[in-house]
Amino acid sequence: MESSINGTDDKVVETVVVGRYMEMEQEGKTKAAIKSHISSLLWHGGSAYDAWFSCASNQVAQVLLTLPYSFSQLGMLSGILFQLFYGLLGSWTAYLISILYVEYRSRKEREKVDFRHHVIQWFEVLDGLLGKHWRNAGLAFNCTFLLFGSVIQLIACASNIYYINDKLDKRTWTYIFGACCATTVFIPSFHNYRIWSFLGLVMTTYTAWYLTIASLLHGQVEGVKHSGPTKLVLYFTGATNILYTFGGHAVTVEIMHAMWRPQKFKAIYLMATLYVLTLTLPSAASVYWAFGDALLTHANAFALLPRTGFRDAAVVLMLIHQFITFGFACTPLYFVWEKAIGVHDCPSLCKRAAVRLPVVIPIWFLAIIFPFFGPINSAVGALLVSFTVYVIPALAHMFTFRSAQARENAVEQPPRFVGRWIGTYTINAFVVGWVLVVGFGFGGWASMTNFVHQINTFGLFTKCYQCPPPALPLPSITPNSTTPFPNGAHNYTTPTVTSTSPSPSYVVHHGHHHHYSP
Repeated sequence: MESSINGTDDKVVETVVVGRYMEMEQEGKTKAAIKSHISSLLWHGGSAYDAWFSCASNQVAQVLLTLPYSFSQLGMLSGILFQLFYGLLGSWTAYLISILYVEYRSRKEREKVDFRHHVIQWFEVLDGLLGKHWRNAGLAFNCTFLLFGSVIQLIACASNIYYINDKLDKRTWTYIFGACCATTVFIPSFHNYRIWSFLGLVMTTYTAWYLTIASLLHGQVEGVKHSGPTKLVLYFTGATNILYTFGGHAVTVEIMHAMWRPQKFKAIYLMATLYVLTLTLPSAASVYWAFGDALLTHANAFALLPRTGFRDAAVVLMLIHQFITFGFACTPLYFVWEKAIGVHDCPSLCKRAAVRLPVVIPIWFLAIIFPFFGPINSAVGALLVSFTVYVIPALAHMFTFRSAQARENAVEQPPRFVGRWIGTYTINAFVVGWVLVVGFGFGGWASMTNFVHQINTFGLFTKCYQCPPPALPLPSITPNSTTPFPNGAHNYTTPTVTSTSPSPSYVVHHGHHHHYSP
């Protein structure tokens, strides 16, 4: 009987233990499911909405702060028209890139090529459709543009944070933010930018409307002038900065590859551009209306607005967004480097992150050499953006479908409203001609003239670009006090000077007076 009781007890204990294990297993599965759901919500993106957020967030980064500067060079009317024109032009070439990507991927998938562990990039699309010479041209222009795009984000970080904390010079801030931006090596691909893209767009939306409302509330400064355009050099420099603004689709292929259904991308960039225009047009026009020609010596719009909690919030949000945009520009470079040394398919994120670090070093170095926030945008726009995202995509589309058979077998046919193939070729020819003559030709001349002027004025490796010179302490002299002046000078009375407005700061540089804007 005792053994029977013991057996019953053992069964009860066993049942309790098994029940607890089942509860723990079920609880573990529930936690894992919740964790997976949260991870998917914040980390793994691939929908059309994710692509829209990525395009819009990447397109309107620090250029938001330099567009008022471009308006002062172009004038109000030209500034608005160029934004609309280049926004449309950029959307068209992004559409061409998406068509070429779908064509390339369809051809490769017919050959049973597996892309599950491989990110397709623009130079590979060119290689597959047109051969190695096109691949080399696309690789050179794309990588150089993305390299300098990352450089510009670092320069913008240093320029912005200076308006909150000027105890450190801009070069020191560049060192600090270079180290911070290096952490983007841990973001595997564009799939993982879901929450960052959303937050980035929220941040730029706040900043754009802060610039608009703050400028309108501030009103026009006393004696404001709107003289632009005054010089051809300034006019084409401003136009090329806007060309750069709407040339942010150098990462289009990587964003498309991160989508679950890349065929849906066709109109996404246009929709992103339309939203971006609701941010760039009101902000640039309002700041230019309020401050006019003062913007010619203030490339960063934050410099002219009074310091308030709202302005500081905008600066901090733009800093975070520039970190995100740095990742957008640098991630394709990480992929290229991984493929070059053969670790692109490596499953270990830590190993890939360690391999990616050398890519950040030249970006850091170039940001310290050329800290010219504003002028460097125009130079990059004219020399790199013009070819990378305008000329090469338009020419590549024309050459890919030059034969009747290629046009007939194309995966995506041109829409009827543009005139099918004849209309498409006409628009492509116009894009190539316009960008080569106006963007690269006149824009290259103007932006490089301005860029060289910045080098001659401030020098390479300048410690604090466009910072006011340090105030020199005045000698402590009491009125009517006798001081031993040389050459027999006698009593000196300190004059009292009153001023109703701050005067500009000047400093002598190589025998010339140069204006240094705060």
